[in-house]
Amino acid sequence: MSLKLLHEPETEDPLLSVVNLIDIFLVIIAALLITVAQNPLLNPFNKQDVTVITDPGKPSMEMMVKKGEKIERYKANGSIGSGDGEKAGVAYRMKDGSMVYVPEEGSPVSPRR
Repeated sequence: MSLKLLHEPETEDPLLSVVNLIDIFLVIIAALLITVAQNPLLNPFNKQDVTVITDPGKPSMEMMVKKGEKIERYKANGSIGSGDGEKAGVAYRMKDGSMVYVPEEGSPVSPRR
Protein backbone atom coordinates (compact mmCIF):
# COMPACT_ATOMS: atom_id res chain seq x y z
CA MET A 1 0.00 0.00 0.00
CA SER A 2 2.72 2.46 0.78
CA LEU A 3 4.25 2.00 -2.67
CA LYS A 4 1.02 3.12 -4.29
CA LEU A 5 1.22 6.56 -2.55
CA LEU A 6 4.70 7.20 -3.90
CA HIS A 7 3.62 6.71 -7.53
CA GLU A 8 0.77 9.26 -7.80
CA PRO A 9 0.61 11.08 -11.13
CA GLU A 10 1.64 14.75 -11.10
CA THR A 11 -1.67 15.93 -12.54
CA GLU A 12 -3.49 15.09 -9.33
CA ASP A 13 -1.25 17.27 -7.14
CA PRO A 14 -3.28 20.27 -5.81
CA LEU A 15 -0.16 22.35 -5.24
CA LEU A 16 0.52 22.58 -8.98
CA SER A 17 -2.55 24.73 -9.54
CA VAL A 18 -1.44 27.09 -6.73
CA VAL A 19 1.99 27.43 -8.33
CA ASN A 20 0.34 28.30 -11.65
CA LEU A 21 -1.78 31.01 -9.96
CA ILE A 22 1.34 32.52 -8.41
CA ASP A 23 2.97 32.65 -11.86
CA ILE A 24 -0.06 34.46 -13.30
CA PHE A 25 -0.04 37.03 -10.48
CA LEU A 26 3.69 37.67 -11.01
CA VAL A 27 3.06 38.41 -14.69
CA ILE A 28 0.21 40.80 -13.81
CA ILE A 29 2.36 42.61 -11.23
CA ALA A 30 5.20 42.97 -13.75
CA ALA A 31 2.82 44.43 -16.34
CA LEU A 32 1.48 46.96 -13.80
CA LEU A 33 4.99 48.01 -12.79
CA ILE A 34 5.97 48.57 -16.42
CA THR A 35 2.82 50.66 -16.98
CA VAL A 36 3.55 52.84 -13.94
CA ALA A 37 7.20 53.29 -14.95
CA GLN A 38 6.25 54.47 -18.45
CA ASN A 39 3.56 56.96 -17.34
CA PRO A 40 5.22 60.28 -16.42
CA LEU A 41 2.36 61.36 -14.17
CA LEU A 42 2.23 58.15 -12.12
CA ASN A 43 5.95 57.46 -11.82
CA PRO A 44 6.93 58.26 -8.20
CA PHE A 45 10.66 58.20 -9.08
CA ASN A 46 10.38 60.90 -11.76
CA LYS A 47 11.75 64.15 -10.31
CA GLN A 48 11.01 66.23 -13.42
CA ASP A 49 8.04 68.56 -13.81
CA VAL A 50 5.62 67.18 -16.42
CA THR A 51 2.81 68.81 -18.42
CA VAL A 52 0.34 66.63 -20.36
CA ILE A 53 -2.21 68.20 -22.75
CA THR A 54 -5.09 66.09 -24.07
CA ASP A 55 -7.26 67.11 -27.05
CA PRO A 56 -5.32 70.35 -27.79
CA GLY A 57 -7.39 73.12 -29.36
CA LYS A 58 -10.73 71.38 -28.80
CA PRO A 59 -13.46 72.33 -26.33
CA SER A 60 -12.70 69.17 -24.35
CA MET A 61 -9.03 70.14 -23.92
CA GLU A 62 -7.51 69.23 -20.57
CA MET A 63 -4.09 70.02 -19.12
CA MET A 64 -2.42 68.13 -16.26
CA VAL A 65 0.66 69.65 -14.61
CA LYS A 66 2.87 67.69 -12.22
CA LYS A 67 5.25 69.78 -10.11
CA GLY A 68 7.12 67.59 -7.65
CA GLU A 69 4.48 65.39 -6.03
CA LYS A 70 1.57 67.77 -6.69
CA ILE A 71 -0.67 67.16 -9.72
CA GLU A 72 -3.03 69.92 -10.89
CA ARG A 73 -5.72 69.45 -13.53
CA TYR A 74 -7.09 72.28 -15.68
CA LYS A 75 -10.09 71.96 -18.01
CA ALA A 76 -10.94 74.27 -20.89
CA ASN A 77 -14.09 76.30 -20.48
CA GLY A 78 -14.68 76.59 -24.23
CA SER A 79 -13.73 80.27 -24.66
CA ILE A 80 -10.48 81.10 -26.40
CA GLY A 81 -8.45 84.22 -25.67
CA SER A 82 -10.72 85.60 -23.01
CA GLY A 83 -9.43 88.00 -20.39
CA ASP A 84 -8.60 91.64 -19.77
CA GLY A 85 -5.46 93.27 -21.05
CA GLU A 86 -3.90 95.31 -23.77
CA LYS A 87 -1.31 94.79 -26.45
CA ALA A 88 2.17 95.46 -25.07
CA GLY A 89 4.26 94.83 -28.17
CA VAL A 90 5.10 92.38 -30.92
CA ALA A 91 7.26 89.25 -30.83
CA TYR A 92 9.13 88.00 -33.88
CA ARG A 93 10.70 84.58 -34.42
CA MET A 94 14.02 84.85 -36.24
CA LYS A 95 15.32 82.30 -38.79
CA ASP A 96 17.71 80.85 -36.20
CA GLY A 97 14.79 80.13 -33.83
CA SER A 98 15.41 82.98 -31.38
CA MET A 99 12.62 85.34 -30.35
CA VAL A 100 12.78 89.13 -30.42
CA TYR A 101 10.25 91.24 -28.50
CA VAL A 102 9.61 94.81 -29.65
CA PRO A 103 7.57 96.89 -27.16
CA GLU A 104 5.08 99.41 -28.51
CA GLU A 105 5.62 103.15 -28.12
CA GLY A 106 4.35 104.33 -24.74
CA SER A 107 3.97 100.83 -23.30
CA PRO A 108 4.69 100.50 -19.58
CA VAL A 109 7.22 97.73 -20.25
CA SER A 110 10.74 99.07 -20.48
CA PRO A 111 13.36 97.19 -22.52
CA ARG A 112 15.97 95.16 -20.61
CA ARG A 113 19.53 96.27 -20.54
